[in-house]
Amino acid sequence: MRKALLFLALPVIMLAAGCNKPSGTGMETKSAFISQATIDKVVKKLGDSLGETAKPRIERGVKQAASLWDKQDGDQDAFTSFCLGNFIADTAKLDVLFKKLQRSSEILYGNFNKMGMDLRVPVDLSGDELTPIDEMFASYSPSSHLTDDLFANKIAFVTILNFPFYSLSEKTELGSKWSRRDWAYARMGDAFTSRVPAALNQQVNEALTKADMYISEYNIMMDKLVDASGKTYFPEGMKLITHWGLRDELKSHYGQADGLAKQKMVYSVMKRIIDQSIPEMVINNAAYQWNPADNKVIKEGKEVTFTPEPDRRYEMLLNNFKAIHATDAYYPALPTYSQRAFEQSMEIPEQDVEKLFTSLITSPEIKQVAELIQKRLGRNLEPFDIWYDGFKARSGLNEDDLTATTQKLYPTPAAFEKDMPNMLKKLGWSAERASYIASKVQVDPARGSGHAAGALLKGDKARLRTRIAEKGMNYKGYNIAVHEFGHNVEQTVDLYDIDYYMLQGVPNTSFTEALAFLFQKRDLFLLGINDNNPDKEHLASLDAVWSCYEIMGVSLLDMKVWKWMYANPDATPAQLKEAVITMAKEVWNQYYAPVLGSKDEPILAIYSHMIDNPLYLPNYPVGHLIDFQVDGFVKGKNFASEVDRMYTLGRLTPQAWMQGAVGNPIAIEPMLKAVDEALKVIK
Repeated sequence: MRKALLFLALPVIMLAAGCNKPSGTGMETKSAFISQATIDKVVKKLGDSLGETAKPRIERGVKQAASLWDKQDGDQDAFTSFCLGNFIADTAKLDVLFKKLQRSSEILYGNFNKMGMDLRVPVDLSGDELTPIDEMFASYSPSSHLTDDLFANKIAFVTILNFPFYSLSEKTELGSKWSRRDWAYARMGDAFTSRVPAALNQQVNEALTKADMYISEYNIMMDKLVDASGKTYFPEGMKLITHWGLRDELKSHYGQADGLAKQKMVYSVMKRIIDQSIPEMVINNAAYQWNPADNKVIKEGKEVTFTPEPDRRYEMLLNNFKAIHATDAYYPALPTYSQRAFEQSMEIPEQDVEKLFTSLITSPEIKQVAELIQKRLGRNLEPFDIWYDGFKARSGLNEDDLTATTQKLYPTPAAFEKDMPNMLKKLGWSAERASYIASKVQVDPARGSGHAAGALLKGDKARLRTRIAEKGMNYKGYNIAVHEFGHNVEQTVDLYDIDYYMLQGVPNTSFTEALAFLFQKRDLFLLGINDNNPDKEHLASLDAVWSCYEIMGVSLLDMKVWKWMYANPDATPAQLKEAVITMAKEVWNQYYAPVLGSKDEPILAIYSHMIDNPLYLPNYPVGHLIDFQVDGFVKGKNFASEVDRMYTLGRLTPQAWMQGAVGNPIAIEPMLKAVDEALKVIK
């Protein structure tokens, strides 16, 4: 997972902004301080002196600056003087201004990003026990006052006036005709589309940090899980974070003699977490045994009473909503976070995303794949078979043997970091290029499941934070680390090799997830284990569509939950819990029960992203679709060269990026076509 937390509190200059508003400036505000008469006067004066060719940009820039100008910025005359004195018509002088703004943006946002990541080291990395002061520093946002300051000193208004904002629909319509510089100018126009007070930005950061810490410390002691007879199933010392560790452990037991019993036990744990009936004393605590099926806690052979976790999971989610909801009034064109998450950050309207998801998960191919899985398993499908992992190359391998290999290779984070150039060379980069990219990535031991955090300043390093056990990196940790390394490669290529800093990054986080998936599926190859199965491409197609099926339902639930919170802003954590569970069952019954058989299953609500990374989940399935199309395009080509080419396209709109990268828009048809072919072969 790419770490998005730090960026949520930064000004929108570093986000893929773009309000999908069909008319006007796209930035109309609640009650404009600057009168229409003043706007008309300024537009006329500038137009008369600068001519017709400058008029469209004059009108757009003046109107947008007026929409964010408040009383404290000056009166009508002050606004008039500012615009007349600061609008630049000459193209050469405009380019000079752009370059200076771009340089300063990298300095400001790059250093603030570095400060934020460094302040979070105690809570993000394994080490000493956390103290209250660690949480206080982690929740502090160094950049929270920056937007206020840039409006106060008028830098924001200079930017708005000269580099106006284009809506998503306008970018979509005009972008195919834009040069790289035009795109960079447009992204400069995304810098200041709202004016959220610093205090509210800080509140958002505090809420997100608390939720992130809650998830990072939410571990289940697997060796303390027992069944009704007191039997344990998991090795001594195994500690797994929810949900990632639990899910990956469940996936690892397909094909094992006692795998089904272990999977059912993990599933019981998940359901206890979702409904908050989990005993609070067994979370991150090895002092007790726990029977999750019967929900009994045992100490020294005797059952003990317990208190369930008091709806903290849903309290964290609700606190995130309330903090973000408080900023809505400052985004008049997109007044809900759901709208901003899709039309501003993802730059794909929510209805288009929902249509992609529902079209795939209701396709006839899904039921056919489910029938194939049931045949391969030799039993009726269980709810947790949404995580069926039997199509992957590693499914026929013993995970203990894989872990022995990864522990030997990577006993420490430093060992993984040292081997990164070799990994890149195996993937096709030259020795010089591999060393160059790897030198800009730092590997650290994660307190949580692991994540990647990119630099925003040349000279700073991307961070790969991965969980490593005492005996070294187990296979699950390695698989995740390779995924995160894919993020780091993206973060490095499109920062250091991009032509314009304002185009740094990717269209949205789905695109960085796509590259992470491309790396992750090559993890065995990087270990020197080659899959010579002639059906491997067909199996990969089946694995991809089943992964999409699972995560698309989770994403649809996440989207429904945010709509519910907006409809019920005064809900309590208990009410939110019941609503989430109800909606999880509704999504399950509509899209999963007809395929998997059982009804009223709540399992889609287990994902930790819902709690600590608001509306991030939809990026994963879109990332799977992009990954599939990109992977198909690079077949027979040099993987490294294509990655370098694609990821230096930078932060275009998603469909413009896809056209430039593979020549087609994001779609489900390539995956479904490949699945149809696979189903003819795989029996």
